[in-house]
Amino acid sequence: MTETKFPRLTADSDARRAARDVMVEIIRGWAAEGKTNTYGRLSALMKESGYSVPPRGTLMGALLKEACLAEADRGVPVMLTAIVVNDRSKRPSGQFEVFAKEAPFRRDDLPNWTWNAEKDRVFEHYRQ
Repeated sequence: MTETKFPRLTADSDARRAARDVMVEIIRGWAAEGKTNTYGRLSALMKESGYSVPPRGTLMGALLKEACLAEADRGVPVMLTAIVVNDRSKRPSGQFEVFAKEAPFRRDDLPNWTWNAEKDRVFEHYRQ
């Protein structure tokens, strides 16, 4: 078995929760600055913080979902991860829009909801 300097981010582990919290702080910083950033940049910053989270794949998506849910549990009314985007399209992955339709967010219940509206709500919330 190969040794790695990064902790295993298994479901419900302390390391996974710590990685999620680091991710939340990184994205909150971007939100406070009013800017989007990419999955690749998030991956790089996570690595600098001691967590290996590839920019594509299930781990990134799962941690982003967990970050949204953690903020919702804290009473944050916006989907924090709306500002993490693909490098080419400058939009979140399709996975984000699927999640936006699930509880507790249910954005499809809001008239005229769009990703851009959510992105603006994130910026407004975290700039306060």
